[in-house]
Amino acid sequence: MHMDHDSAAPAAETIAFDDFLKVDIRIGTILSADPFPEARKPSLKLRIDFGDAIGVKKSCAQIAALYDAESLIGRQVAAVVNFPPRQIGKALSEVLTLGFADGEGRVVLFSPDNAVPNGSRLF
Repeated sequence: MHMDHDSAAPAAETIAFDDFLKVDIRIGTILSADPFPEARKPSLKLRIDFGDAIGVKKSCAQIAALYDAESLIGRQVAAVVNFPPRQIGKALSEVLTLGFADGEGRVVLFSPDNAVPNGSRLF
């Protein structure tokens, strides 16, 4: 799936609200973050706890440019939890951790202002 990270890109085509609801975006807490040197872009392998209903999932996230592994433990992040798993090199990515590109194209994580229960769904 190609994502356009360009802030000057026009808005995407109009969709129905039901289409938005098909994308299941949840909050989880990062339990562990490990280097992923085999990745093409600076990446980390994350284990994220999404609460009882969804459980702990793995994510390969291109976030190593701005974040070191130790600083991520205990941080809440948003992720799409209902994509099929993707094999990325030797790692399996079960959820898509969400972020925005900064002015230099580095990924900035998307987190809630205040703590919310793991598994809370974006609406």
